[in-house]
Parts: sequence; C-alpha cells; structure tokens
Amino acid sequence: MSVAELAARPVRRVSTRFLRSELRLIVVRRRNQIGLAALAAVPLILAVAIKVSGPSAGGPDFFGQIAGNGFFVALAGISVELTLFLPIAVAMLAGDSIAGEANQGTLRYLLTVPVGRTRLLAVKYAGIVFGAFVAPLTVAASGLVAGLLLFGGGDVTLLSGTQIGLGPALLRLLGVCLYLGVCLAALGAVGLFLSTLTEQPMGATIALTMLTVASFVLSQIPQVDWLHPYLLTRHWQDFGELLREPVSAGALVPGLLSAGAYILIFLTAAWARFSNHSITT
Repeated sequence: MSVAELAARPVRRVSTRFLRSELRLIVVRRRNQIGLAALAAVPLILAVAIKVSGPSAGGPDFFGQIAGNGFFVALAGISVELTLFLPIAVAMLAGDSIAGEANQGTLRYLLTVPVGRTRLLAVKYAGIVFGAFVAPLTVAASGLVAGLLLFGGGDVTLLSGTQIGLGPALLRLLGVCLYLGVCLAALGAVGLFLSTLTEQPMGATIALTMLTVASFVLSQIPQVDWLHPYLLTRHWQDFGELLREPVSAGALVPGLLSAGAYILIFLTAAWARFSNHSITT
C-alpha cells in the first residue's frame, strides 16, 4: 500500500461507548449504591456518637480532635474504614468484573460484539479504578459534611503541630483520598486477576478480602518482618505524611512504587490468564 493510500484511509476514532456503559452500570447498580451508602454512613455514625457521648481519651488517631474541629471526622472515618470496609468495596467491584460476566453468561456475548479480550480487561479495570477513587472520596465527603455540621470548622492542627487554614487542609484531605485511591487501585488489580480464575464473583471477592486482612495481620507480626516490605497494605497508612508540615514527598514514594508494582504484575497476570482462557459461558 502506497503512502498516498495510507494517507487517504479514514482514521478510526477510538470509541468510549463500552467504557461509558461500564461506568454507568457501576453507578446505577443497586448493590454499589448501597455499598457507597454504607461507606458514607460510618463517619456519620461516628460523628453522632462522639457528639452525644464526647470523645474518649486514648482513642485512635484523629478521634481526640474531632470535638474541636469537625474536619477530623473525615480523617477518622477514613482511618476506621481503611482496614476493612474500603477494601471490601473495591473487592466487590473487582471480584465481579470478569467472574460476574461469566456467572451471568454474558462474557461470551461481550467477546463476540466484538470486544477484544485486552480491551475488555482494560475497561473492567478502568471501572475498578473509578470505584477505588470514589470510595475514599465518599467517606471523606460524608465525614466532612457531618463533622462541620456537628462540630464546626476552623484552623486545622496537623500531626506535626503546625496550624493551617481549613482551605489548605481540604486540599490535603483530597491528597489523602487520591493517595489511597492509588493504593486501592493496586488492590483492584489483584482482584481483577482473581476474577479471571473463577466464575463465582463471591469467591473472588472473599479471596481478595482475606488477602487484605492477612496482609494487615502479617504486618503486625515482627517474626516475619522480612515479608513486610512486600505486603500489599504495607504503605497504606503513609497517607499521614500528607498531614505534616512540610510534606515529605519522599515518604510517599515507596507506597506509590509498591502500588505501581502490584498493578503492573497483576494486570499482566490477568491478561496472560484471560487471553489464553477458553470461554465456555
């Protein structure tokens, strides 16, 4: 084919219809809406409980500061939900991504539309990433609204003892959500791989949740400290660096690199598994 013929060929536009359809399905699906409502309810319950009974001495980080500034309800909610509820929310999305289609008998149909297997995996993972960022943002927004309504706002005292205005503090809260979104996206990559191994979405969801809990438990056992640097959840709590002055960007790099490594490894594994897997349903 000549250069002139190549130049004359119309350029195919990349369609985003499949991606938009996937994101719309995630948003309108009732169980996802219920899951987000449950995530949003935890900071609200926390704020009401502290308003009624008062903060307890010696509680977890951020709890003792809630009564003085409602901003900390958002951070307390994130801290409480990070070890279980946020991972479960992502695990539900990831576990359902491929296994859910296989379970419902729609996977073969999707691949004959035609939608290539690589594109299917990419769109499904994009949906998981969307959920991974929306989940912590939902917790933060719910906690912030409830906290400001019940306790008011004002200057925020950081973990380093420095005070900043509420506006800059909100930017740091957004940074916390984005950092955790990247961490949860890495969890979603593991879940996508697990979802290619089974036709039962609940099995993939439970397996990913158990892996997350096991990672948190192992990180507390000093006898396996050689394993700690490789654990998926090793750097999740590093979001606290965004609440110091000055922010140590270098302290966040290990968590981002770890998340990137998990994403690369498990997306590759999911592609290798799915591209060679015989679709029977």
